[in-house]
Amino acid sequence: MGIKNHTAAPAVALALGLSFTPPAAIVTDAMIGAVASLVAAAIGNLGFITPAMGDPAALTKKQADALATYNNSRSQFEQILAQRRAQISSKQLPNLPGQALYLARNSMMSAYKDLTDALPSRIGKPNKYGIPPAYFSADNEPLLDEYRKLFDSMQAPPANAQNSDTPFKDVVDLGTAIARARGLDAANAEAAGRISLGLFYAETNGNQNIGNARSNKYKGSLQSGVSEDQNGQRKWAAIKKSIAAFDPALNARDDKEEARAGNLDRRYNHWTAVRDALMNAHADIFPQVPAIVKTLPDPIDQMKLFELIQIIPSPTKSALGSRNLLDYRVSDPRIMGYLRNNSMFTFGQADRAKTSATFREIMDAMWLFNEKFERALSKFDEIKKQSKS
Repeated sequence: MGIKNHTAAPAVALALGLSFTPPAAIVTDAMIGAVASLVAAAIGNLGFITPAMGDPAALTKKQADALATYNNSRSQFEQILAQRRAQISSKQLPNLPGQALYLARNSMMSAYKDLTDALPSRIGKPNKYGIPPAYFSADNEPLLDEYRKLFDSMQAPPANAQNSDTPFKDVVDLGTAIARARGLDAANAEAAGRISLGLFYAETNGNQNIGNARSNKYKGSLQSGVSEDQNGQRKWAAIKKSIAAFDPALNARDDKEEARAGNLDRRYNHWTAVRDALMNAHADIFPQVPAIVKTLPDPIDQMKLFELIQIIPSPTKSALGSRNLLDYRVSDPRIMGYLRNNSMFTFGQADRAKTSATFREIMDAMWLFNEKFERALSKFDEIKKQSKS
């Protein structure tokens, strides 16, 4: 895991939110045009100027420029969606195919935020993704639907990946057992299991054993690098006997999965991938769960904090060690760049102008994670009910 910088582009480019020009097309212009037509037909005529905009001639120069920039960025996003769909069909994807797609989405959302800052009347109705309407028009939901479908295709697990029939329960069981081994009581160990499930949704949208269309390093159910996975294996070996003493069934499952994995990269066996990732980055933090729950009573805030251990581990640990977690301020440009590369403070000129942020501000900026964490909470409640019945 470590500090995640899933990008081939310089951090400064991300911090500035630069519009991304797609790489030279592998498919022909004719193919791209054909696919673009299909996408347009599928999503309907969304239109760039709504009736609320009124007469374009009445716009100020700043407003007109913001509208033109948004229209252009939206068009570029449509084009690269079509290009990637065509490349998937022809099996000619470039290296890191998700990076340009991700930047194009960010560019569109950034331009829309600048537009709504200039024209607040442009803020529309809520959208199904739970994105603040000032950052995203509900009219663009079909584009984001296609975006997600493309990532699902580009990040599909390899053929030899070893899935679990109970992937969500596995995450909860492992997180809970590791927390118990680290000395937590039943209630706090349960909170650790719930937080672990949130990490699974945050990292992979709840999909097991996936690749990564934006990185050649991070893989699997909790998106670990090779060194992180190996470190997690060593840490697991150190507590395995203690877990076997209070949960022999889980220990037996672990033995079974180890035998099943054989020489496979442990990141592509769901059980071992989750186990090693939690041991690598989170097991040492689990003893602080009681204090974290007291400071952050909202379960989604708890998940956000542990996700920040994935993204910016050192600053997050420093914040936890400070006297005031929520007021701990990050100002290192490199760290702010990592946050922007993970969809925080990257949408619109006002957000990108921030040179520092407290952990409260950082967690508030993680609104793209909210929908995933809400699904994790729902799934956790479902697992609890099943276990009681």
